[in-house]
Amino acid sequence: MEHIFAGNPLDRGDVVRRDESLILINSQNPNARYLIMKDLNPLVNSEINHLKISWKTFAEVSEILSSKNDEKIIFLGSKNKNDFFVINVNKQNDKFSNSKEKFFDSREVATQLSPGESGILAQARAQLIWHNKTRFCSSCGNKTISYRGGQVRQCSECKMEHFPRTDPVAIMLVYNGENCILGQTRARQRKGFYSCLAGFIDQGESIEEAVKREVKEESGLLVDNIVYHSSQPWPFPSSLMIGCHARAITEEIVFDEEEMSDVKWFSKTEVELAIKEQSTKINIPGPVAIAHHLIKSWVNGEVSVK
Repeated sequence: MEHIFAGNPLDRGDVVRRDESLILINSQNPNARYLIMKDLNPLVNSEINHLKISWKTFAEVSEILSSKNDEKIIFLGSKNKNDFFVINVNKQNDKFSNSKEKFFDSREVATQLSPGESGILAQARAQLIWHNKTRFCSSCGNKTISYRGGQVRQCSECKMEHFPRTDPVAIMLVYNGENCILGQTRARQRKGFYSCLAGFIDQGESIEEAVKREVKEESGLLVDNIVYHSSQPWPFPSSLMIGCHARAITEEIVFDEEEMSDVKWFSKTEVELAIKEQSTKINIPGPVAIAHHLIKSWVNGEVSVK
């Protein structure tokens, strides 16, 4: 299945990125389109029935671009002979806000954008965060400079190249028969809110190994029958959520109290009510998150057994 923040339709243009002068020329083309972000949130046209990104032409953003002399263009990709870029405006800049357009929270607006535009938003947001965090070389501490349309930052002194990172996360719905495990982390401790267990995949670790380790660390349970479901880019800031189902082969929960505030078994009946927002006991993530779809597919009997 294709999740929100997936489905990016742009050709990211690896060959085009090798020619900095061509990117500059393309950025000033009448067909060039710009996504405007402020505080990592997109400018969206809210005048029509469904929300859509308010793409701007070079003429509309040229004044802002001229004030960013120390920054290079961030190129997102191409589609139908149009080139797409993203620029970030500062908090004081309200040039684009009006009765028809405003900056929307990225997470909230993603469910209302088309799949393609939510995918572009994920790419743009993650890249802006990466550029902001990689202004200095992790090897020698000197300034880095953006190249290849924003796909590489190179140290101005030691010439070390830095590339955008993606952090893989294993997220799993653990089940046994007609019951499943859901947890509540201390970081997201809200009354009644439970979700799938999840954690970052370590270096030198397979997806299956990460699932087993994270489930054991967070709940004390052992699992088998680990089956891949789907993946989702998650630009908060730059994760790739790798969704799985896993069958518990033990029952007693012993959760990590440093990380988790609660981990419980829930019946399929109760979880189905939560999906329909009718449960009086638990709330689960909404459709924007892969966790929702992992839970829903288990409730609907779509879990594969190896």
